[in-house]
Amino acid sequence: MLSSFFKLKELGTTVKTEVLAGITTFLTMVYIVIVNPIILHSAGVPFDTVFIATIIATVVGTLWMALFANYPIAIAPGMGLNAYFAFSVVGTHTNISYQVAFGAVFVAGLIFILLSLTPFRSKLIEAIPSNLKHGITAGIGLFIAFIGMRLTGIITAHKENLVALGDLHSPSVMLALAGLAITLVLIALNVNGALFFGMIATGIIAYATGQLKFKEKIMAMPNMPDQLFIFGSPLTAISDVFQYGLYAVVFSFLLVTIFDTTGTMVGVAEQAGLMKNNKMPRAREALLADSVATTVGAALGTSPTSAYIESSSGVAAGGRSGLTSVVVAVLFIAAAFFAPLVGAISGIAAITAPTLIIVGSFMLSSLGKIKWDEFDEAFPAFLIILSMPLTSSIATGIALGFISYPLLKVVRGKWREVPFLVYLFAVLFFYQLAFLPH
Repeated sequence: MLSSFFKLKELGTTVKTEVLAGITTFLTMVYIVIVNPIILHSAGVPFDTVFIATIIATVVGTLWMALFANYPIAIAPGMGLNAYFAFSVVGTHTNISYQVAFGAVFVAGLIFILLSLTPFRSKLIEAIPSNLKHGITAGIGLFIAFIGMRLTGIITAHKENLVALGDLHSPSVMLALAGLAITLVLIALNVNGALFFGMIATGIIAYATGQLKFKEKIMAMPNMPDQLFIFGSPLTAISDVFQYGLYAVVFSFLLVTIFDTTGTMVGVAEQAGLMKNNKMPRAREALLADSVATTVGAALGTSPTSAYIESSSGVAAGGRSGLTSVVVAVLFIAAAFFAPLVGAISGIAAITAPTLIIVGSFMLSSLGKIKWDEFDEAFPAFLIILSMPLTSSIATGIALGFISYPLLKVVRGKWREVPFLVYLFAVLFFYQLAFLPH
């Protein structure tokens, strides 16, 4: 039954492969249930409130992606968007409480749903030039490899050059390098589920060396939300946007979320070989997943959701269908009961870092598809690839690509080759980068 519902044979996969892929994706992104509450707690949001809201939003969005779109893509509160919420929206506006800010996110989510119900977002995916899509895929790959190296200390901050080689003798770096070596050997030997088993081996080493420790209490009942809308009601959220003049905040959340998710979704779908004739099948169903999750999450107390770049680790492990996403959702539900245990594992970045680094290398295969001999096609893609890791923002990379692409085409007299939507978003991105906080 699972095979026919998720069309496993058509996609060339099996239940076992999908389960392993789901576990792999979960392990590479489960850190969000710890990191997100920490960031939003700095804005005054209770830790337990964000913890359970993060899990509910993740489960809703990921199950929607699985059951309606049949894609191996997980949805969860986005990194970067949570920092913008905590430090720019609430942190710099003394008169705006976190409840009011969540109301603004809720309104952005409602607009997001309306846009996703129209052909607008699917048309946007089709309108993105193929070289920009390849650039987005490669840029995301470089970005997640950079994250993996940075979190473990393989690379570290440097006064003059920003980054430098870290302390190779530190326990975290040695654990990450050992895990990387083990995983590379497993991949070279064509071991099915090499990424997942590499993480298991790294976890065992971490436990044996005392880096991974478990407290006596590894389970706890989750504290469920005591109210449906953290900001009062939908009408209150809408009126607060007008009362506090939060138009720019709503627009920023909307614009960044659209392109964060769209870019990530295109990159992961292309990596999985799910794009057909430069189009994403069931695009509307897929794009509704994050807009619904954003709205639900904002109502309960978490920042906007996004398609997760860590989904690419599951794809690299063989995930091709929504069954991968179902496994991710089920594991997040289980994580709600194992908060102490999940916190211990997700606190050791070296366990998942090798997977991020290796998946990054897989995604860089898109570089070979870029038309490097055509400058007006190549440079915007290069700008995307370069800026994503250096600005720590997928959306910023996409913005610079969208702005430079039509500019070069116009200068070369090829303005007719550029779709109208690309011109439109070039203007919107320029406005966002030039005049709005980011």
